[in-house]
Amino acid sequence: MYIESIPNRDSPPAILLRESWREDGKVRKRTLANLSCLSPEVVEGLKVLLRGGVAVPSAEEVFAIERSLPHGHVAAVLGSARGCGATNWFASAPKDLQPVLLAMLVARVLEPASKLATHRMLHDDTATSSLGRMLGVGQCSADELYRALDWLHEAQPAIERRLARQHLVGSTLVLYDLTSTWLTGRCCELAARGHSRDGKRDDPQIVFGLICTAEGCPIAVEVFPGNTADPATVAAQVAKLKERFGIERVAWVGDRGMLTSARIEQVLRPQGMDWVSSLRAPQIAQLAAEHGPFQPSLFDERNLIELTSGHFPGERLVVCRNPALAEERSRKRGELLAATEADLAKIAAATQRARNPLRGQQAIALRVGRVIERFHMAKHFDLTITHTALTWRRKEEAICQEAALDGLYVIRTSLAAAQLDAAAAVAAYKSLAQVERAFRSMKTVDLQVRPVFHYSEQRVRAHVFLCMLAYYVEWHMRARLKPMLFDDEYLDEASASRASPVLKAQRSEHARAKDASKRADDGLPLHSFRTLLKDLGTLAYNITHTSPNPNAKIVITTRPTPLQAKAFQLLGLNPACTQ
Repeated sequence: MYIESIPNRDSPPAILLRESWREDGKVRKRTLANLSCLSPEVVEGLKVLLRGGVAVPSAEEVFAIERSLPHGHVAAVLGSARGCGATNWFASAPKDLQPVLLAMLVARVLEPASKLATHRMLHDDTATSSLGRMLGVGQCSADELYRALDWLHEAQPAIERRLARQHLVGSTLVLYDLTSTWLTGRCCELAARGHSRDGKRDDPQIVFGLICTAEGCPIAVEVFPGNTADPATVAAQVAKLKERFGIERVAWVGDRGMLTSARIEQVLRPQGMDWVSSLRAPQIAQLAAEHGPFQPSLFDERNLIELTSGHFPGERLVVCRNPALAEERSRKRGELLAATEADLAKIAAATQRARNPLRGQQAIALRVGRVIERFHMAKHFDLTITHTALTWRRKEEAICQEAALDGLYVIRTSLAAAQLDAAAAVAAYKSLAQVERAFRSMKTVDLQVRPVFHYSEQRVRAHVFLCMLAYYVEWHMRARLKPMLFDDEYLDEASASRASPVLKAQRSEHARAKDASKRADDGLPLHSFRTLLKDLGTLAYNITHTSPNPNAKIVITTRPTPLQAKAFQLLGLNPACTQ
């Protein structure tokens, strides 16, 4: 075969791919293809190949890399989000907003930031990852992100209803807890001063409650004004489950500050809901007085006893004793008493010093008040303050009464033993740690719900909901990636083998081995979730072109390392798939 150029009068010559052979002593020819449409560079390359040469001496001379973007973490999170059903969540949004919503969700997991910073991350000219190109939103405007956020606020009930149908059907328990996060500025209608769980007393805040499954998978979130008390949020959440999700009966698991006796009687019981909570310290003291002192000998090897009380009709009470907790509380009380007495002694010495002694009952009381407020030990001291002196003594009887309850806590539940035995009730209450883990992830280490950069009530609510959906994706990714993380893969088995559910959960032998070696079973290094995403991000998305045709863009992804290949295998994804 060869290429021949045939003159064509006043027109450009015809470039033909021809074949020749000898037959009966004569040379025969025939045309195989017309190559006139190809560029001269391509034609010359074909001529070299047909002569047995090398048309491409080296890749460097042909492929030019225009841009290289971090890609592996994008492929992992985007693929996981689609696997979690994110495409269906946004299916009713306008067509132009669907990829924007998905991009905002993935960006919240990858690089949590303001919406303007997210826009810069997505835009083709300022992109810091392949996310914008993969979803085709590299030219979207910042206004489109805010439009998408407004749509998300309107769609929140429908999306939460979908998640509830998926995860709560046939479930017995739901976990509910509340947290707060501070705001800067005073323009948001939800911003108010209240009990700050972040220690930011100087700033207004918002409060949001999270509903999770018993395993810790987030289902719904609700934002409240910052001065809303914990118990006041329960009625809204119960109504959400009954009216929006259509769930008639379920057991709520909440702490004693959330599911108070008043809230149980006013909200849960009339709605036909069950509960798992715990008693406050005065109620435990009342129960001890009713049933006699809870001596350590009353507890069996499981460190719990089950009883009932006339003060809590229709409920089962599980009294738990944790020896380690008892020892810790005793130590802490002793240190606080000693620290209080040391500061009181300084005030007493100030009243007796020769030069400029502290005088005046009010002045001495103010100093004493600061000490008492600092250590919260007023209940354990009798104070005598005069114009010239301060004396005190410990209330030994009150201290002994409190010490008798060290290490004790009482779980209360309306569920029958056939539905939830004593050990399961204790485990259900302790599973509230799953919600605390969700709050820690959303507020600090991973998704960074704060600082909140929005002022309008709707957008603040949508922002928190977006963070919850991002945690939903992360929760499922963590479950699949456990063999590569420091997470305990056999925690449930280790918990089941514990002698008592009251005792502190211990990491399994396998998890302790991972902690010691910092290696997985196959020898690859272990990661935290955040550092694993950074490692995946080194898998690059290269945008290239060839010298003969610079207008045709070719995407080439780098070859994954063994660690990256393992991550994608666990996630069930192909990093080379760019759509």
